[in-house]
Amino acid sequence: MPPLVRSFVLILCPLPLLAVITGCDAKIEQFEPNTLYSLTLAESRSAEMDAAQTDTSAVLEQVFGTPNEPKWPSELLSESARSLIDVDRLARSAGPISSLQDGSHLGLYREHCVHCHGLSGDGFGPTSLALNPYPRDFRHGVFKWKSTRRNAKPTRADLRRTLVHGEAGTAMPSFSVLPDEEIDALVDYVIYLSIRGEVERELLAEAVELGYDTAPPEENLRIRVANASNVESASDPQTASEGAEATREIIQDVVNDWARADETVVEVPATTSVAATSDGDSIERGRELFHGQIANCVGCHGPQGNGAAVTLDYDDWTKEYSTRLGLTPTDRDAMKPFRKAGAPKPRPLVPRRLQGGVFRGGGDGETLYRRITQGVAGTPMPSLEVTETESGKGLTPDQVWDLVRYVQSLGKP
Repeated sequence: MPPLVRSFVLILCPLPLLAVITGCDAKIEQFEPNTLYSLTLAESRSAEMDAAQTDTSAVLEQVFGTPNEPKWPSELLSESARSLIDVDRLARSAGPISSLQDGSHLGLYREHCVHCHGLSGDGFGPTSLALNPYPRDFRHGVFKWKSTRRNAKPTRADLRRTLVHGEAGTAMPSFSVLPDEEIDALVDYVIYLSIRGEVERELLAEAVELGYDTAPPEENLRIRVANASNVESASDPQTASEGAEATREIIQDVVNDWARADETVVEVPATTSVAATSDGDSIERGRELFHGQIANCVGCHGPQGNGAAVTLDYDDWTKEYSTRLGLTPTDRDAMKPFRKAGAPKPRPLVPRRLQGGVFRGGGDGETLYRRITQGVAGTPMPSLEVTETESGKGLTPDQVWDLVRYVQSLGKP
């Protein structure tokens, strides 16, 4: 950053906030622990989580490194999973913002993403509270807009599409002006933060099962990378303690889910010749399905997709620390400890107003087909069963296509 520009930025922005937003000359040694999920587990499992959080944080740093020096645990992974992330691209996205003589940038995540998604990917960056919807919390490993099955991870192509095109109707912008290699590096870093965050969550939950409470359990049951101090020995189950073996399995399972994402892409069938009538006929059939009992889209999206239906539901990120604990999201006193631990203020979900023609995640036919059949992960938008023949349980592929065409027609002037 040129000295004149740096001085101007420092005048406009307080130094601590500047360090969070830009990372300029900032030495951030550690990721913040997921205290929100620790508190959620403490409430749901009636357990003290301090000891579990301490051991989990130590494992995460040993395996995944720090914000300035990230690591990728190749030694713990199968050969097919090791190549999921490129360590050079990972390093390019991490750390403070800087640039080289050839014009290439380093610290890409802090330059482009941290102000919304936060340093650890918790979705709680400095600008997040001003945005609606909130930025995605990567640590759950749950992504809405993807081509894969509802409970599967997104593919690299899915994440790349989001970065290149942004998300219509949200504050997520397009980064299409960035060079391909920078976009690829950011994709790697988003996957890295998601894996690291999901491993943290799984380890904290496993710690309760292993007997953590106010103090750690016996040494054999403690969350560890390995019995020895070197990471390599953790790949050998014969030398690992029960706690170390559980740790290794969690890391491998989370990474493998991401490595298999391409295998879970939902294939979209073409319309059969039997149903290849005029678009007008298809749209009319879709309208009947939209208002019918099987699809029942009107129940949330309202008549003609105007979003007029009244709903009082929340997404899964919010439900985890509220309704699933028997708490009311609108109860400010009940939510206060969770807000203090890093939870955004609960906001009820508003069904998409389809008449506007703004389809988050894309409005092309294949994308809408997947959205209708798979639903939207992390939200009340349900999946719809696809059947070979017409029945009262689901829709045939041709009927889904009729519904797609009707939904697309709602967005046209």
